Amino acid sequence: MATTFDIQLPHYPRGFHLITRDILSLLPDLPENGLLVVFIKHTSAGITINENADPDVRHDFNTFFNKLVPDGAPYFVHTLEGPDDMSAHIKASLIGTSVSIPIRNHRLNLGTWQGIYLCEFRDGGDKRKLSITILE
Repeated sequence: MATTFDIQLPHYPRGFHLITRDILSLLPDLPENGLLVVFIKHTSAGITINENADPDVRHDFNTFFNKLVPDGAPYFVHTLEGPDDMSAHIKASLIGTSVSIPIRNHRLNLGTWQGIYLCEFRDGGDKRKLSITILE
């Protein structure tokens, strides 16, 4: 059996943000066992799982991606929505649009140091919509 919920996150500035608690606070109780799939419904932000403890990890991710794919690169043709738009699309494709997490004993079966990240790649990113599917 599968149940799907659409949720909306508040606005986050550009960067990497832990949203595990945000997601869980908007969902009903999780089943005893299953799978949680989180899908972001945008092309300029991504979803990933990584370290949830040291905020330096989030800073370093942001620094790395901004150097890897700089805003306003002169070779970008898609520029109608501003200098951060095409770079955001590329970064979102590199990170990806979904994660799958096992559910065990009514909890996300994440590792001790793992959390779900919203990767916001736009300076003026809007509230982001997620589609959450719970498979039992």
